[in-house]
Amino acid sequence: MSTIKEQNYNKGFDIELWKKLLRFAKPYKRNLILIGVMMIILASVDVIFPMLTKYAIDNFIVPQQLEGLKIFVLWYILLIICQSIFVWIFIEQAAKVEVGICYDIRKLGFKRLQELSFSYFDRTQIGWIMARMTSDTQRLGDTISWGIVDLVWGTAMMIIVSCVMLFMNFKLALIALIVIPFLAIVSSYFQKKILKAFRKVRKTNSRITGSFNEGIMGAKTTKTLVREEKNLEEFSEIAGKMYRSSVRAAIFSSLYLPVAITLGSIGTAMVLWRGGEGVILGNLSYGALVAFITFTIQFFEPVRELARIFAELQSAQASAERIISMIETEPDIKDDSEIVKVYGDVFSPHKENWANMKGNITFNNVSFAYNEGEKVLEKFDLNVKSGETIALVGETGSGKSTIVNLACRFYEPTKGEILIDGVDYRKRSLLWLHSNLGYVLQTPHLFSGTIKENILYGRLGATDEEVIRACKLVNAHNFIMKMKGGYHSQVGEGGGRLSTGEKQLISFARAILADPKIFVLDEATSSVDTETEMLIQKAIEKVLMGRTSFIIAHRLSTIRLADRILVISKGKVVEEGNHYQLIKRRGYYYRLYTNQFMDEQESMMLHKSS
Repeated sequence: MSTIKEQNYNKGFDIELWKKLLRFAKPYKRNLILIGVMMIILASVDVIFPMLTKYAIDNFIVPQQLEGLKIFVLWYILLIICQSIFVWIFIEQAAKVEVGICYDIRKLGFKRLQELSFSYFDRTQIGWIMARMTSDTQRLGDTISWGIVDLVWGTAMMIIVSCVMLFMNFKLALIALIVIPFLAIVSSYFQKKILKAFRKVRKTNSRITGSFNEGIMGAKTTKTLVREEKNLEEFSEIAGKMYRSSVRAAIFSSLYLPVAITLGSIGTAMVLWRGGEGVILGNLSYGALVAFITFTIQFFEPVRELARIFAELQSAQASAERIISMIETEPDIKDDSEIVKVYGDVFSPHKENWANMKGNITFNNVSFAYNEGEKVLEKFDLNVKSGETIALVGETGSGKSTIVNLACRFYEPTKGEILIDGVDYRKRSLLWLHSNLGYVLQTPHLFSGTIKENILYGRLGATDEEVIRACKLVNAHNFIMKMKGGYHSQVGEGGGRLSTGEKQLISFARAILADPKIFVLDEATSSVDTETEMLIQKAIEKVLMGRTSFIIAHRLSTIRLADRILVISKGKVVEEGNHYQLIKRRGYYYRLYTNQFMDEQESMMLHKSS
């Protein structure tokens, strides 16, 4: 199965994408309205200050008199206090919006990850998913919340300042605003360059996160293979690419801002030139000129802020494209709308409509390929009766795991059908099947927490007595009770405080607690010592009784008691029967079993002699 390539995005500023993103702001409508009102008020207050300056110059400084100055100062102080209160309110509200949007995006993203099929995780690197759920999401939260703040303030400021300038002096206002068309042309040019650069940054960031993840998860392998220098070299290459992309993006962003500032400064200079002539000729008061210059600066300050926001939006769009692509990814395996209506979905199941599962499984003319043109199974037939234990044997890549994955509906046939209790399993709820499924992997995964908490994942409502009974059934109770905390002992991240065998027994107990109708053991004893294997084998005899079971095993001692053993080669059953029948035939299974038995005996003799 091939790994998915990071998707390339080539659109310019995507309005439809931002409409989708603004849906995340909808729950915070009241906060955003309050922010908008505060920003409009603040913009109005900011415009009042130059008018006060004009009044002070024309009424106190130029005529050199102080009458009414105290009242003027009081009004000025009151205005500053009001401004401070409004600033505090909008900062508080914007922070709530930022945190809330990040939370909602991550929650929705995590929900979608729970819904996606195995095939998505086969194709997608963990680092890409982590980058989208962390840094990309944070960037979006920042941009939507604080970007809206600056956008509303800047727009309100420009409109109010423009109106005041046009009211004060129409011609002088037009001179100040003449640079706006040039600013629009420059913005259009830099928008394309900045967006392209930031897309490369976000794409490389995903690879870096993936490299971090692999470096941490594979630390032991790195040490044993002495790959530290090579790993550092590979990481440096990716980090270097990130550095170059980031510098390029920063250069375009940094060029855009001074260009916008320069154009604004040209507008201010032209106002100073023409306004200065007006003061000399007596057409304009000195206070009005100062106010007009201040207004010009105030007008281009939000222009510069909008230029910065514009650059940030380009970066945020690169993040948004990746997050939305993940959230909008449809699972390859899902129930159709009619099935959901009757049986519910993963998060809202209608268990009252679920049928009781017996466990009969039938493969009818099933074909399957992971990738187009690479068939693993073709016209495969198999009938498994309720309570029957089927063992699958064969070389790597023969199709053993594929058969089990199809039976569990982790994947679906490309042709043919799979029936459970005589009904095509696509006509039943996916959750119904998975709720009746117990699965023990070769490398069991435990979650951070206690032993008891990990076992309860099998059935959250189970009692302490039921947990203990499950552990006794799989021979895990004794080793658990020897631990200092017993069932309340911490397992560590990924179960790191336990041995592989102990983790395997706990995962066994977790699966049994769910009381599944279908049980799968996927190389469950291949990574454990002989003593633990004996415990697991004894547990298997008890646990599989009355359940439809599939056992995939390289250690053939695990499968001797299976009702049927299927020898799989290139997606076809080449031998079938129980252990004793296949030994008598002296075919592939016989050769495999005797070779393995001889190897085990030789290992035991060498162990004793040492």
